[in-house]
Amino acid sequence: MKRPWSAGRPRRTALTRSLPRGLRARLVVAFLLVAAVSALTTAALTYREARNAILQRSQDTAIKDLRGQVNSLAPDLAVPPTRADVDEFSRQLDRSGKARDWDVYVQYKGLAENDRSQLRNPVVVPAELRESVETRHVTAFQRVERDGDPWLLIGMPVMQSQTEARTASPLSVYAQLPLRAEEANVEALVSAAQRGALPVLGLAVVPALLAARGVLRPVRGLRQAAGRIAEGKLETRLEVKGADELADLSRTFNDMAAKLEESVADLRRMEANARRFAADVSHELRTPLAAMTAVTDVLDEDADALDPDTASAVRLISQETGKLARMVEDLMEVSRFDAGAAALHLDEVDVAETIRKTLQARAWQGRVGTELPDGVRARLDPRRLDVVVANLVGNALHHGGEPVRVLLRAPEPGDGRLVIRIVDSGPGIDPEVLPHVFDRFYKADSARARSEGSGLGLAIAMENVRLHGGTMQAANCPDGGAVFTVELPLPEQETGTAADAPETADGTGRVPADGAENGPAGTDGDQDTAGGGDHPAKSQAAAPAGKADQT
Repeated sequence: MKRPWSAGRPRRTALTRSLPRGLRARLVVAFLLVAAVSALTTAALTYREARNAILQRSQDTAIKDLRGQVNSLAPDLAVPPTRADVDEFSRQLDRSGKARDWDVYVQYKGLAENDRSQLRNPVVVPAELRESVETRHVTAFQRVERDGDPWLLIGMPVMQSQTEARTASPLSVYAQLPLRAEEANVEALVSAAQRGALPVLGLAVVPALLAARGVLRPVRGLRQAAGRIAEGKLETRLEVKGADELADLSRTFNDMAAKLEESVADLRRMEANARRFAADVSHELRTPLAAMTAVTDVLDEDADALDPDTASAVRLISQETGKLARMVEDLMEVSRFDAGAAALHLDEVDVAETIRKTLQARAWQGRVGTELPDGVRARLDPRRLDVVVANLVGNALHHGGEPVRVLLRAPEPGDGRLVIRIVDSGPGIDPEVLPHVFDRFYKADSARARSEGSGLGLAIAMENVRLHGGTMQAANCPDGGAVFTVELPLPEQETGTAADAPETADGTGRVPADGAENGPAGTDGDQDTAGGGDHPAKSQAAAPAGKADQT
């Protein structure tokens, strides 16, 4: 079964595949083709003119010589001549033309044709030539080819004088002479042209290369300038020389680069203003929100003593205040990433233990299954690892489906990568949504814009993974559900298991995780995000904010 060719895709033939693809090669080939066509055209015209000139000169000379011999011998011919007189006249003309190697045949009206068997090359007179000579009484000639050899046939009427006028007599002379010598000269000319063609084409390569170089120099400069602009060097400009099309192209490129630089500068300025605005607003809102959160916490604790309507309003205010506080914390964290102020505080941690503490701090142990091999140690920022795991697990619980599993794979020898997977049992992620799940403020369902997620959770998790030099990917499992894979590159000397870890003072071989004395990782800094900033007592009612919708 033949595969149909896709629309818009030209089918390459053997000819197009054999053509050179480089612009320099194409220019050189085009130059050589033009040179070859010009040389062939010139050679053909020269050959034709030279051949005609050689044959014309030979023809004119032969006619002149024959006319001279006829005028010299004809006066001695009796009038009217007998057969013997005509034969003798023919032999005299034939002998006089030995220098030109011609054969002569004489015809007289009223007499039978003389015998031509004695001639070296019997003369065969075409009817057209005979008619011109004997009827119109003009000298005529014709070039013919016999047995592959060229011949010149000449027919000439013998004029007779009557008083002062010259009239045509019944006597006609026909001669033929070979043109082998002239044809040999023409062939020698062709051979010389052929021998000189290849060297000429070889020499034409030099100006072709020079011309291609001259044409491609500004094109090469344009390509390099475009590459520098692609690298972010928007101040790149081309030097404009001349007033041709390439100079116009360079000027257009410079205008485009200037406008692009101006547009990018405006965008960067607006982006910086937007980031500064978000950071300033978040910072200004943080203090009053902290006070509001404290007040709503107190009111929430006493809500049971209030009447039902007031209690419902208090709980709603407390819940919305918590959402707003978490969004402000997320915005501040994003601002730190944008400003390049986010820093890693590496510590050697037990990765499995850190993940368990993240789940325990949010009371997720009963809802999340784990496959965490013990003793996997690595140098990580424990607070940021807590943020990553909390956001991914919270996202899976709220927008995926239970049960949710957290899988840890220890670095393999020679691999040096720590792999964490969070798998849910939900319907999976829409393929159209997958490329955008890590975008800021992205929600798959616009109707859920009032959901408790801010749309920043997965974006913050991605930034924390990138800060470690790792990668994070989202995909769908073949049997349903979504899977988020975190890969953190770890040098081999910085990873290990409890078996080869150095012992500490307590003899356990474990180094306490950052903040272990004060509670779960991620609850002690002002850089906390939604995943690490939830209160354990409220974790069942309010999951981490900043999650991206999957459905």
